[in-house]
Amino acid sequence: MILCCGEALIDMVPVQSESGKAFLPLPGGAIFNTAIALGRLDVPTQFFSGVSQDLFGAQLAGALNKAGVGTDTLVRSDLPTTLAFVALQDGQAHYTFYDENSAGRMLGADDAPDIGPDITALYFGGISLCADPAASVYADLALRAADHAVVMIDPNIRPGFIQDEPVYRKRLNEMMAVADIVKVSDEDLDWIIEGDADHATKAQHLQALGAGLVIVTKGRDGACAYLRGGNCVSVSVPSVVVVDTVGAGDTFNAGFLAHLHDCGVLDKTALKTIDAATVEHALGFAAKVAAVTVTRQGANPPYRSEIS
Repeated sequence: MILCCGEALIDMVPVQSESGKAFLPLPGGAIFNTAIALGRLDVPTQFFSGVSQDLFGAQLAGALNKAGVGTDTLVRSDLPTTLAFVALQDGQAHYTFYDENSAGRMLGADDAPDIGPDITALYFGGISLCADPAASVYADLALRAADHAVVMIDPNIRPGFIQDEPVYRKRLNEMMAVADIVKVSDEDLDWIIEGDADHATKAQHLQALGAGLVIVTKGRDGACAYLRGGNCVSVSVPSVVVVDTVGAGDTFNAGFLAHLHDCGVLDKTALKTIDAATVEHALGFAAKVAAVTVTRQGANPPYRSEIS
């Protein structure tokens, strides 16, 4: 089973109404989106996060249940749900967050679940790694679980959300150093490692820190993965009509994890010797799954039956 650890929020997506511009509340959050996508792809998944008992929290919990994602590790509280107002520019999503004193942000150390043998992989990232106390809870969980379970992290960096950059960078480096899989966009990678070096060199730098497989996504230009030992594989993205990109990267991550799960290699030992062909096929499946998501409004990943 995969345990997705991180934010669940409401994306306030702009729509046109009879009276003008309005916002449609849709369940979202980077880690939540990946959990939903995994559930729809029939991968056993649990979700760990702080979720409000308000009407938005009920909407989030309902969406998890509908997708078949386990909610035993949800931490419910009376604090409000995080809201992310979305602005779309040329199909690209830009966010303004309202997260102060939210249910997700105010997780404590005692809220972290025990990681039993049924949890074979943990997934982290998103804005949940930006602000304490929740960020420290997730980081500690990743470090504790890394000895015996696969750890994947996608920082999905939102610079405007980072309050203390040195602390955030330190936390991110510590988590990536124990991660079996690190997925970054090209923009993320250039933020993490500044300078004019190419992406291959920067990916190798992350591996020198301790990261295993490093995946770099490049939007319309596809994705590539850097394996231990220096091998690199890449895939293009399917040609589709893009409605918006909300949740595209999150769905990509789910597709990648789902393929590894299907192949029986979502395991620490297996990942150390994974071959290039398996990684390439996983990238291709991930791109195919994400391509469906971008043809729809909001983060609405496909079910397994929708993937040809």
